[in-house]
Amino acid sequence: MKQAVRTALVAACAALGATAVSAQYQGGPVADGGTISGKVVFKGAVPMKTVLPTKDKETCGGPRKDPLVIVGAGGEVKDAVVMLKDVKAGKAWPAPKQAVLDQKGCVFSPHVQVMQSGNIDVLNSDPVLHNTHGYYGKNTAFNLALPLQGAKITRPLRRPGVVRVDCDAHGWMEAWVVVVDNPYYVQTGADGAFSIGEVPPGSYTLVVWQEHTDAIEMPVTVKPKATTDMASIELKKQ
Repeated sequence: MKQAVRTALVAACAALGATAVSAQYQGGPVADGGTISGKVVFKGAVPMKTVLPTKDKETCGGPRKDPLVIVGAGGEVKDAVVMLKDVKAGKAWPAPKQAVLDQKGCVFSPHVQVMQSGNIDVLNSDPVLHNTHGYYGKNTAFNLALPLQGAKITRPLRRPGVVRVDCDAHGWMEAWVVVVDNPYYVQTGADGAFSIGEVPPGSYTLVVWQEHTDAIEMPVTVKPKATTDMASIELKKQ
């Protein structure tokens, strides 16, 4: 009974926290909105990360090299997050989608995702223990032991920001969850392109985040029913 009450209280607090963050943004129709478009690129040699599994090798596999920036033939960046900063009102939020972070073959899936303030389901699809640890900067957002295959634990991510996730049992594992406070965001696909529509006319700060290069900011002005072309935004390690 005590455990059931505790679980209910945690769920209620999580819902209240998510509502409070979402309430800071006012969504509704945007009659004369404009669009911001462009492409995210990375030039030069792609930096690589050496992965050396030291345990549970039957599940985790052997040594490999993973790119720190996923790029196409023309330098197009996949999985960059493009978003507007400090927007208080504009278009309505899209239909909510449950955020999920799975662990398969000692790899987080997805590696990068964007979510509105709310709950995330953390799964373990591996037959080994994962201790999944999420951080806002140096502060713990969640710290979960999932010893059984098929385990799932739900935790809230209420505060906007970048959450880095690793596994205390397999130190090479890493993922990123970007929690946003307004619906003006997009995660780039393989073509590196982005388009953010229904933006109320005005001046904004556009943020482009990528795990290796971190975040860069730039001013952008949106005119009524017009497209502002940011052309190619080049990412560089700061």
